[in-house]
This record gives sequence, structure tokens and C-alpha cells, in this order.
Amino acid sequence: MSVEIGLRPLTGAELIRVARHYEEVTLSAEVLARLAKQREAIDAMVQSGTPVYGLSTGFGSLATTFISPDQRRDLQRSLIRSHAAGIGPEVETEVVRALMMSRLTNLCSGVSGVRVATAEAYAALLNKRITPVVHEFGSLGCSGDLAPLAHVALALMGEGWVRTSTGEKVPAARGLEQAGLSPVELAEKEGLALINGTDGMLGMLIMALEDIEMLLKTLDISAALSIQALRGTDRVFASDIHALRPHVGQEASAGNLFALMQDSPIVASHSDDTTQVQDAYSLRCAPQVHGTARDTAAYARSVAAVELASAIDNPSVLADGTLVSNGNFHGAPVAAVLDFLAISLADAASIAERRTDRMLDKDRNFGLPPFLAHQAGVDSGLMIAQYAQAALVSEMKRLAVPASVDSIPSSGMQEDHVSMGWHAARKLRKSVTALSDVIAIELLAGARALALRAPLVGSPATQAVADFVNGLTGGPGHDRFLSPEMEAVANAVRSGEVLDLAESFLELK
Repeated sequence: MSVEIGLRPLTGAELIRVARHYEEVTLSAEVLARLAKQREAIDAMVQSGTPVYGLSTGFGSLATTFISPDQRRDLQRSLIRSHAAGIGPEVETEVVRALMMSRLTNLCSGVSGVRVATAEAYAALLNKRITPVVHEFGSLGCSGDLAPLAHVALALMGEGWVRTSTGEKVPAARGLEQAGLSPVELAEKEGLALINGTDGMLGMLIMALEDIEMLLKTLDISAALSIQALRGTDRVFASDIHALRPHVGQEASAGNLFALMQDSPIVASHSDDTTQVQDAYSLRCAPQVHGTARDTAAYARSVAAVELASAIDNPSVLADGTLVSNGNFHGAPVAAVLDFLAISLADAASIAERRTDRMLDKDRNFGLPPFLAHQAGVDSGLMIAQYAQAALVSEMKRLAVPASVDSIPSSGMQEDHVSMGWHAARKLRKSVTALSDVIAIELLAGARALALRAPLVGSPATQAVADFVNGLTGGPGHDRFLSPEMEAVANAVRSGEVLDLAESFLELK
């Protein structure tokens, strides 16, 4: 299969197919024709002698410096070399591929003015699985993700470093040669077109949204285990209650929890117990907190959809062939939702940790042993697993501090307000990983707690999940090396195994 870049907007699913699953990219005949027509407009401007930003002038605060015709291609090369100034660890291959796919779509969108050959060479990097080495630091999320995109453009020129299809790090010239590709000599305007967009932060947002959708469903599963283990009620998740406050995410999460807990012998065993008038907030309010994260993700998806349908470049070639400077490269819309997601995920992780802590506390867990230990005192049970979970939540709270409210002026005060969207995206990736670990630890505790409720069992779906988790970890028993067990459950969460198992019983929203 391949993903075709045509006249319609790219979808997030298509970007992910290329970034994560290495599907090939093709350019439609209509796009190739549009690129050729665009380039005619650029070539006419080149011949006119009129000063045009990015074509016959310098960049940023050097925009008033006129560049002579014989130096204009040197200008493009110099731009890429100087802007490929990233530093720090390499970012992940999928991030680079997502960034490249987003940029390629923009090159083909009708405003960039690049040549057909340049767009085709960019697509060839993706198709040959050549991944330019991009570094953690360098983007301020304005004027585009400049440094990350410049490292990709540098590789297109045959300079810098790349990872080959086998993962080997080699000089770009060698990587291109081994793949049967030739370096590109950039023409007027092309250097700027290759680096001016929100592509890195957008790619990371789209991939995070896919992960978050799966994790929030899995969070409902882990909560259902915990609530049953803590002798909670399912009545608070009934649809008539949530119709009183019909937030979409809240209703979906409540519906999941209610369905997951149906036909639960544990729930039935204490349905008439008058000593439990109300469950604690971390049980009763799960849909409100989980649902907020869902609604945040829904808003973020709407922003991502607009970005995917946008043509982001500066200056942009308009329909009449004119070239106009603009600020569409500013990452504020994307940066804000990246930060918003990190806040909601931290809150969702926090309520999960509170449920875990409650299961381990003999004064609040309704008869379970302290820390779910086999022989409390001799054994510490899951005491330190909760410490690890609390540490993860604390880290997520730090990661929830917005990056988008920060701005450090650059380029001699020409670029005096920036979005920091790249770093908002880098934070969110860490938050997503941390959330999967938080969920894994709640599952570990919930599965063990359900086993300790025997002969009572949970609902069919949740009991199957509990049995699966206890099969990975060994379930209740004397203390043993916990880290491998936690990692095994975390891998099952991240791979979707836990969700798939629950959904073999019922479809979750």
C-alpha cells in the first residue's frame, strides 16, 4: 500500500501509516502539475529583479539585505547549513518521519514554489527509509520547526547525517548513494520552503492522539478493576446520571465503566450494604476526570485536522502568482493543545494513582491485606510500586507546566514572539509514556486485589483482564523482583493487548 498526496487534505491516519508503518508515498498527477505551475511563478519573479523575501533577500532580521542573482542559490544552501543547528539527543525515527510527511504535504499544497524534482526527492527519502538525524533542541516553534526541518533539508542536499533503513548512522552523502539517490541542489526559494512550518509539533500531536485514544480506553479498564476491588458501585456510572451533565467524554467514559462492570459478582455481593453510602471521589468521579481528557483530545484532533488541511509557508505563492509574506508558520494553535493535553493527562494519571493507593491501604480497602502483601510485615507487597506510580504522576505534573506561555525573542528581535510548540510536543510524548506506566501499575494492583477477593470474581471482561495481568506477573504471593512484572504489564498496555482483550467482550467508546 501507499499514501498518495493529492489535492485533498492528508489525514492523521495517513501520516501515521507513513511515520510508524513505513508505507510509501506517491505524488498525484494533479499535484505534480500544480507544482510545475507554481514554479513558473517563482521563476518569473527571479527574472524580474524585484526584491522578494526569501528569494532575493536575507532571512529574519537580514530581510532588508539584497542578494545578487549569482548568489541566490548559495543563499538557499547557506540557509540550510546555518539553520541545521540542532543539539542534544537524537529524536525518534517516527518523529522525523512524521515531520517529513507533514512537510512534504505542505510542499505539495500549492504555496511553496518548489520544483517537482525537489518534492519527488523528498518523497524518495521517506520511501527509501532514510531518516535524517534530528536533535532535541533547536526549534522555538515559530518561523516553523526550523532546526529540525533544516537537518532534513541538509540530508536532502547530501550533507549532515542520516540513519539508513537498517538504522546505521552514516554521512548523508553515503546514505543517499547506497539508496540510489542523488543530492538536490536547491533553487531559489526552496531552502526556505523546506523549513517553514509546524510540521514537527504537528506530527508529534497526531501520533500522541492515536496513543491517547487507546490509553484512555485502557484507563477505563484499569479503573473498572480498581472500583470492583474496592467494593465500589456501578450505579454512579448509569447513563441517566451523566445525561444530567452531558459532556461527551464524560458520557463515553461512564458508559465504558458501567458496561465493564456489568454482571460482576463482587458488585452484586455488597449492593445492599448500607455502610457504603458513597464511594470515594477517585472511584465515583472517574468519568468526570477521564472524560475531560477525552474532550481535550477531541479538541486537539480538531486543531490537527485544520493544520493538516492548511498550506503553511512563508512567503506563500497565492493563486494569482504573487508571493506574500505571512505568519502562518506560528505554532501557537498547536502548542496550546499540546499543553492542554499534558494537563488533562496529568489529572487522569493522578486519579488513577489515588485508586491504587486506596487499594493498598488496609484502612480504606475493605478487608484486603496491607499493600496487598502475602504476609504483611515480612512482605511489602506493592508498596513501592505505588511509590513508582506516584513518582510518574509527579513527573507528569511537572510536564504539565505549559511551554506555550514561554517566549524568548530571537533573530535580532525580528522574531520577537515564538510558540515553543516543539517543546510542548516533546513534553507530551513523555507524558503519554508515563501515563501508560501509571495505568500498568493500577492494573497490577487491581488484578492482584481482585484475586484476593476470591471466591468472588469481577465482571467477565474485567476478570479476563485481571487473569491476563496476573498471568504476566504471577499474581498474589511472596515478594519478588517487581520491575520486570511492571514492565511486562506496561508493554501489554502500550501494545494494545489489554484493550484488545477487554474489547473481545464488549466494544469500548
